[in-house]
Amino acid sequence: MAEGSGRKAGGGLARPVQPSADLAAITGSAPLPRSQVVSKMWEHIKKNNLQNPQNKREIMADDKLKKIFGGKDRVSMFEMNKHLSNHLK
Repeated sequence: MAEGSGRKAGGGLARPVQPSADLAAITGSAPLPRSQVVSKMWEHIKKNNLQNPQNKREIMADDKLKKIFGGKDRVSMFEMNKHLSNHLK
């Protein structure tokens, strides 16, 4: 971050957030930065082969992800971030 920009470090993406119980099933229950939440989501998606092979931007939800995605079977990676917001305090 440039000096004198007037912004404090630790805001935004770096500020720890508290995952909901449903999200904690994937990320763990400890508060962590939003960037780490997204990383853990992608770890889960890749480990369980949940990307649509025909369209890598589409995520196919397993039981854990359905709870986060509001019951949807499939969401785009852009939609995923919108759904994540509902599970972070």
